[in-house]
Amino acid sequence: MSFKNKVVIVTGAGQGIGFEICKVLSEKGATVILNDIDADLTTKAVTLINEIYGGNCLAMTGDSSDLEFINKMVDTAVNLYGSLDIVIANAGITLFGDFFTYSKESFSKVMDVNLGGSFFLAQAAAKQMKEQGNGGSILFTSSVVGHQALKSLAAYAMTKAALEMLAKNLVIELSQFKITVNTVAPGATLTERTMEEADYERIWSDITPMGRPAYVSDIANTALFLVSDEAKHITGQSLIVDGGWTAVSALPNGLK
Repeated sequence: MSFKNKVVIVTGAGQGIGFEICKVLSEKGATVILNDIDADLTTKAVTLINEIYGGNCLAMTGDSSDLEFINKMVDTAVNLYGSLDIVIANAGITLFGDFFTYSKESFSKVMDVNLGGSFFLAQAAAKQMKEQGNGGSILFTSSVVGHQALKSLAAYAMTKAALEMLAKNLVIELSQFKITVNTVAPGATLTERTMEEADYERIWSDITPMGRPAYVSDIANTALFLVSDEAKHITGQSLIVDGGWTAVSALPNGLK
């Protein structure tokens, strides 16, 4: 897969899955706008990609759920690079909480970032792609919890299931403009955040049929396929990358 001359926006990409997506896209020739809300993470990520991996990556620190900032990212892509070809709405937050005591503040934050940010980034990007007339690709980051219930994740899980329905619905809106829209649904994945959890790798290795949690490269490679020219006839789909976990749905101890 080559992404030469492709201009891409990836949100929530300061580390983890988003960073790996940006790194691999850059290695394959794309010009990437890398977004994260954390300025230090954004700067470090872009410096690493450009200086170590020889990429062409631009840092844009900001809140991916803020409509003004979303429009700024799209305008920056067009003004600096002439077009916008691919958007990957990867930003999301996980706020665990018991259903009976879950706060309105937590609920609203999860909805704003996971759903609002993804919806309005897709809207802004699709408008630009429609105007360009060359098609394009939009990808949402869902999750296995959009398919399988886990305790204390009611609000988060509903946003991930909603993103998959959004992708299906946008097939009606965007196919006539040759814009594909899909979701990738990662399972347990080794990232900087998850590795801070005690025994995360061992627990998920024990209950994942393939014998290990995903690496960020597993998710990134799937994401790149779904936004590549090789996947131009795939749209409205969600691809689960979980080593078979949702097929058996074994739960970690304490979550049964």
